Amino acid sequence: MKTNITYISIVGFHVALGILIYMNESLAKLYFFAAVIYFTYRIIIVSGKEKTFEVLKACAYFVGAEVFLRTTKGAISYEAGKYMVILFLLIGMFYKGLSGKGYAYFIYLMFLVPSIFVASTTLSFDANFRTNIAFVLSGPICLGLAALFCYDKKISHAQLSQILLFMVLPILAHTAYIYLYTPNLRDVLTSTASNRAAAGGWGANQVAAALGLGMFIMAIRLFTKSPSLALKLFNATLLGLISFRAITTMSRGGVIAAIAAVGIFLLYYFRHAKSRKRQEVIAVFGLFCISLIFTWAVSINQTDGLVNLRYANKDHLGRDKEDLTTGRGELFQEELSGFIASPFLGIGSSRAKDQRIEDEGQGVTSHSEVSRTLAEHGIFGVIILVILIFKPLDIRSRNKGNYYFYAFLAFWFLTVNHMSMRIAMPAFIYGLALLNVTHEKRTLRRKPSPELSE
Repeated sequence: MKTNITYISIVGFHVALGILIYMNESLAKLYFFAAVIYFTYRIIIVSGKEKTFEVLKACAYFVGAEVFLRTTKGAISYEAGKYMVILFLLIGMFYKGLSGKGYAYFIYLMFLVPSIFVASTTLSFDANFRTNIAFVLSGPICLGLAALFCYDKKISHAQLSQILLFMVLPILAHTAYIYLYTPNLRDVLTSTASNRAAAGGWGANQVAAALGLGMFIMAIRLFTKSPSLALKLFNATLLGLISFRAITTMSRGGVIAAIAAVGIFLLYYFRHAKSRKRQEVIAVFGLFCISLIFTWAVSINQTDGLVNLRYANKDHLGRDKEDLTTGRGELFQEELSGFIASPFLGIGSSRAKDQRIEDEGQGVTSHSEVSRTLAEHGIFGVIILVILIFKPLDIRSRNKGNYYFYAFLAFWFLTVNHMSMRIAMPAFIYGLALLNVTHEKRTLRRKPSPELSE
């Protein structure tokens, strides 16, 4: 009971935090520095055996907060979220070291380097070399470090649930902020295009991805961390509130990735549950469906049917759109052409965007990490993708305790193929799939001590 009260209290605190930051946006900078100091202090003071757990909680929190901090200009720089995750991972490596079995990710990081040298000769004169390289490679470097740190690190299932909780808390604050920023969606929605105002004043693609992560985590908590009916209803309500604002950004990628990942998680979770547990899963699944159906109905009502048209790939007049991918397919083909033109060393980091500036006068950033990696890294990109896709199967063959494994990998893959690696989230989620998750066994006692019994 005490644990549930603490959980509800910390959720309430973050909702209140989102409201306060909306009322006074300068508080976002105080929030950022307070979080940095708190997590750095926690990592330093905890005992050695808890270091990994604290590092992962710190990374998770900044992964959840990254888009919120960009929206409110709370961080010291645009890429501060990724840099904080990288910093915490490096601190973790200093204290806890690395697994020698994750050597493939050393190769992965090394194979990112040649594209920098190629870029030094291919980027246009007007391009800012340092800024462009940092923007394109910060995500892949973050992924490599997350994979190196997490690979085969032992962590309990309860601790992993806590890490996911720390990731969703700032998303709840972000959700509260968005509700206040645009209380009436009819005031800002006039078409089926992704809408910045409906997303709280920031890029709808990034916001939908962050809220999609919130949907994914709250769905997991609904099934695994809701022992009472009251807590089930509470988590289902939070899931519905996050889902509503994710759907009404009119950016589909984050929502689709979340629903697909939840589906994969449920298939694995149900398959490995005992018969009595399966009945509970079926009952909770009914509540899950009711929550999403109700949310979808409210979304259609509050957008005057625009959401329905958006997901049917139609414009606001109900006419079918020619391109289901909203331009992403064309970008994908262009980058594959770049790979074919320079299959060995690639065209160089950030060259894909730079080339579009030269040809079209505008630099649309790649939405697919797969095509960008092939184009900019050439044959090294092929090896990078092979490592990223197949190396996780190695740890899976030896440790099947992480029943989020396939859901995490699916979430990573779907995210990097609709918004590349603009944020740290897909990199860290990938790392979590590589953890060696253990399940605690309850010890039987004849006479449990009074202070430990609830």
